[in-house]
Amino acid sequence: MNDINQAFRLDGKVALVTGGARGIGAEIAKALAQAGAAIFLTDVLEQVGVDTVAAIQKAGGKAQFFRHDVTDEAQWEAATAAAVKAFGKLDILINNAGIETAALLVNCTVEDFRRVLDVNVTGVFLGVKHAMRTMAPPAGKGGVIINMSSVAGLIGTTGHAAYHTSKGAVRLLTKAAAIECAQLGTGIRVNSVHPAIVATEMGTNFIQHFVDLGLAPDYATAEGAIKAMHPIGRFGEPADVANGVLYLASDAAKWVTGTELVLDGGFTAA
Repeated sequence: MNDINQAFRLDGKVALVTGGARGIGAEIAKALAQAGAAIFLTDVLEQVGVDTVAAIQKAGGKAQFFRHDVTDEAQWEAATAAAVKAFGKLDILINNAGIETAALLVNCTVEDFRRVLDVNVTGVFLGVKHAMRTMAPPAGKGGVIINMSSVAGLIGTTGHAAYHTSKGAVRLLTKAAAIECAQLGTGIRVNSVHPAIVATEMGTNFIQHFVDLGLAPDYATAEGAIKAMHPIGRFGEPADVANGVLYLASDAAKWVTGTELVLDGGFTAA
């Protein structure tokens, strides 16, 4: 008989969560810790990250913080090595770190475009690369890689071309990695997660962009219009995303690889 409660547990697992200091990343780290995983939390926001780790520890979880710029390959090598040194292995990678920018295409600078792709795509590529090296036999015994994309990786909106480009790339990088990991017999599953607007600082900024770009007269109007695009009637909460990530990280999803989990309140269903 399938033990549902046990299927969602992560006891004895070690998870590296990038961009885990705040927002969705912090909520994911807390959820995985509650399910029994040891958390190796990385971010460039050092003090906030240390505070999040302290909160996990106070709740009875195991966690450590590591300052980490995901665009730097040497730092990825150091981060994965440090995770293994701290907890003995690496079973789960959550590629959550990401940034966004807003500009009409005719005004988007090459520098801003490249910066978004560097963090959101190169950072994910490096994470996948070094997680595979750490998890695949003989170094490891397999594992799970979850790449945070967005509904922006499935559809387009005005003023966010760089962000859409980056998140679409994450979606297909995920599929390529999933196929490669499966065909090489690594025992690694790779999936992407695609949230719509979530009630975080980044979500607030996304709405404000429409005002800044002259696409809405004020924040309230922009918020109302975008909320109306979510048929379920509300924006997401960080816990909504964390719950989906927990599913993909657990044995409940042991037959799931190369797919995208859309968490959008119906945003892309219309």
